[in-house]
Amino acid sequence: MTHPLDPLSADEFTAVAKALRREHDVAAGPTASSRLGWRFASIELLEPSKPELWAFESDGTVPARRATAICLNRSANATYKGVVRLDEDRVECFDEVPGVQANFTVDEFYECDQVLREHPEVIAALAKRGITDLDDVFMDTWTFGDAVAPPEFRDRRIGWSDTWRKDAPGANPYAHLVSGLHCVVDLNSMEVLRVEDGGPFAGGGVEPPQVMGEYVPRHIPERIRAASTREPLKPLLITQPDGPSFTLDGNLLQWQNWSLRIGFNYREGMTLHTVGYRDGDRVRSVAHRMSFAEMIVPYRDSSPDHYRRTAFDIGEWGLGFMTTSLALGCDCLGEIRYLDAVMHDGKGEPYTIANAICIHEEDGAVLWKHVDHDAGAEVRRIRRLTISFHVTVANYEYLVYWRLYQDGNIECEVRATGIMVTTPLAPGAANPNGTLVDERTYAPFHQHFLVARLDLDVDGTDNTVMMSESYAEPMGPDNPYGLSVVTRNVPLRTERDGMQDVDFNTQRTWKVVNTNVTNGLGTHPAYKLLPGGAIPAMFDLASPVLKRASVIGHTLWVTPNEPDERWPAGEFVNQSVEDTGLGQWTKANRSIEDADVVLWYVFGLHHITRPEDWPVMPVDIVSFWLKPFGFFDRNPALDVPGTAADACHARS
Repeated sequence: MTHPLDPLSADEFTAVAKALRREHDVAAGPTASSRLGWRFASIELLEPSKPELWAFESDGTVPARRATAICLNRSANATYKGVVRLDEDRVECFDEVPGVQANFTVDEFYECDQVLREHPEVIAALAKRGITDLDDVFMDTWTFGDAVAPPEFRDRRIGWSDTWRKDAPGANPYAHLVSGLHCVVDLNSMEVLRVEDGGPFAGGGVEPPQVMGEYVPRHIPERIRAASTREPLKPLLITQPDGPSFTLDGNLLQWQNWSLRIGFNYREGMTLHTVGYRDGDRVRSVAHRMSFAEMIVPYRDSSPDHYRRTAFDIGEWGLGFMTTSLALGCDCLGEIRYLDAVMHDGKGEPYTIANAICIHEEDGAVLWKHVDHDAGAEVRRIRRLTISFHVTVANYEYLVYWRLYQDGNIECEVRATGIMVTTPLAPGAANPNGTLVDERTYAPFHQHFLVARLDLDVDGTDNTVMMSESYAEPMGPDNPYGLSVVTRNVPLRTERDGMQDVDFNTQRTWKVVNTNVTNGLGTHPAYKLLPGGAIPAMFDLASPVLKRASVIGHTLWVTPNEPDERWPAGEFVNQSVEDTGLGQWTKANRSIEDADVVLWYVFGLHHITRPEDWPVMPVDIVSFWLKPFGFFDRNPALDVPGTAADACHARS
């Protein structure tokens, strides 16, 4: 039987599209009311509420199975949002959302490339630069923020393009930016509205630099390959002859007292639901839902090639659409189980991403250890469960890992890799907003802001978030040596209190506490958010980026849980002027004390680019932790068995 939280199946995607075509004439091709036809920008499960899930778990009451759909009427440039009741095969509502633009679709990305490479002005601009083989040209279309969109085209659905040249078939398509060549495209009609052609390289009078931008072995020049002194590695084999220690029943994952459900949708990619820990004879709730709700990547370079380059990768595109298949031997090592993901195209037709999610166990070195001079050594090794998915966002890859530990810890790690955007320089030119990474070529500085949406339910839904800080007490009669460090725990009572910034001087953390429950020590159970990877926004308050994404102005936001409040910069961020998310919701300054709360944690990468990041970037790693604090009465990993001696090998 389908669980209420299971992602939509291929048949359900098909049923949604069929119902909307039948009842509202939402067809991919021309219709009586739409000359250009429609696009299905997104179709997603409308998740049941917490009470509905509780009823399902307690007495089997099955909630209604619903899906939401965002559809784009291309002829009218109008965005519609509908709800389809799948278990009754009918459309419950279908309404226009005025003044917004739906997310970009993968179909539009590829269609733009094809239109641009066939456009005579683009062909002429490339020919002036000596580029005549368009098979070696790649057009990369980006979204607009309203502040940098051409005023005369703001009432259209528009994108702007980069142009790149590769040296040979199969070579790096992001090796050579065709600087100064950018196009504005109407994505509905696929009409090229403007061809911008400027800069020192436009007329062909300035030669572009000679760049080595290759990373695939067969394309790397022999002189570089021959210079390698690296010795080959011996095989490292990870085997579990008896199979893994976890069980996977559909989307229900269980391992070492942990249980959770894995979801997936077009916007967030992988989601984790109903995370619980079995403590004795009961399963205690830790989190209802955890995911990434937005990713904002502003390039900190005002030059003509980059001033428009601010990506909202989750809201404008969707991590689910950009998720890539994982492969044995490289992306994950060990005894692996995979989950596929089903997505849809612009016509509403389903397709499958094979091996979209990887689940496997990892050895994580020592869990706990002590050596006693009488009793000898007691040591336990960490075995952790890793749940991961990878996305390719044009030139960048983001690798997302959620890890569960035997001592109740949860780690969220993100690794960024891929290929940096680079820009050629004219002889003698410099740019203060980037690093020189190749001959007359710089990579602009930029930032990657990730927003984790954490709906924690610590032993129930009524929680209070405490700001916890450490202070050194002044020296005095009661503290003669200045050793005393004390902590201060301050409850966050309103949304204004919940706007928090990291402070390493006081080692600030935040605890989600259930003050209605008492542990065996007489204190209240909690989970602590241990910050990591927190970066400052470094934007003027009047900056258009900060207006569109208030969320990056603080490290943490805390709000009451509202089902419709899912997207921190707003539901529709494509071509937005200002956010309709956290910046608006929190103006009400609602109570967050002893409530069902959501934490929005902002972290990421402040990428001051390096030559060592070129031509392909070694992973840059950021993470944060959720750690039990009084959730257990003692170390919950005391019962972890020791590792058998024959699992350790030594050879003289």
